[in-house]
Amino acid sequence: MIGKLKGLIDSYGEDFVILDVGGVGYQVHCSTRTLQHLPSPGEAAVLSIETYVREDAIKLFGFRTDQEREWFRLLQTVQGVGAKVALAVLGTLAPADLANAIALRDKAAVSRTPGVGPKVAERIVTELKDKAPAFANVDPAVVHLAGAVDDQRAPRPVADAISALVNLGYGQPQAAAAIASASRSAGEGAETAQLIRLGLKELAK
Repeated sequence: MIGKLKGLIDSYGEDFVILDVGGVGYQVHCSTRTLQHLPSPGEAAVLSIETYVREDAIKLFGFRTDQEREWFRLLQTVQGVGAKVALAVLGTLAPADLANAIALRDKAAVSRTPGVGPKVAERIVTELKDKAPAFANVDPAVVHLAGAVDDQRAPRPVADAISALVNLGYGQPQAAAAIASASRSAGEGAETAQLIRLGLKELAK
């Protein structure tokens, strides 16, 4: 099983790179994001590798980091997500952005991926929600609030305040983050209007 390849870039294809390792050219499939960050032909590169062995073929998938490879594996645990869709998601969102999107239940960010519709995006953020916070760099309080809003467990004033900010044109993650901060400032029992006011101040910073 191949886990890493180090060699010289030989050439590029539409969704793959040929990596020359000691005179042997390995065809490695990569996300568009990974391909864009690799050097020019003739220069050295190192890729973390995921090896797929099928009855009729052996396929190599390459990643710039082990974390990106881990996300490739995680994504494919979701029903309806295969290697092609997983690569497309990683081509659209960097691992940190993907972790944040899942932690904040941001289905819209995931569905920006070509070929990923609302239903698949919903499954990704739902089925991986318990795995994303470990990778995310967002405030745990915001993750908790986003989950509470999504599951309709958030206090009414909080949910209404987030809804109001979304209606003003802010994205759900930004609105949730602002209201989470506003809730900390205002304390329990704050009214919707107060939360909206404080939330707008947060967003204006």
